Amino acid sequence: VTMFVVSVEFEIALPHLDDFLLAMRKNARLSLRDEVGCQQFDICQDQQNPANIFLYEIYDDAAAFELHKATSHFDEFNEAIDGMVLKKAVRLFTIISQNG
Repeated sequence: VTMFVVSVEFEIALPHLDDFLLAMRKNARLSLRDEVGCQQFDICQDQQNPANIFLYEIYDDAAAFELHKATSHFDEFNEAIDGMVLKKAVRLFTIISQNG
């Protein structure tokens, strides 16, 4: 089984960090709860620079990620974080080897 990985790096304006994380946690929770194809959704924070947030998401396939981007909670998240994000970089991967 080939899994589809999405990594997202955000740089958040510091005054908005708490609100961003609140919205991000809700998006992650709803993605895992409501999307059959979403297998993992980790929110990571840089220890040296707390305004840098890294997401590690695993989906069944690219189609499951496309479905994720079409959900109402994804739209709600993007609206909620409008004006908070200084930089954003999205990278797409395929897991070619996994422990277990």
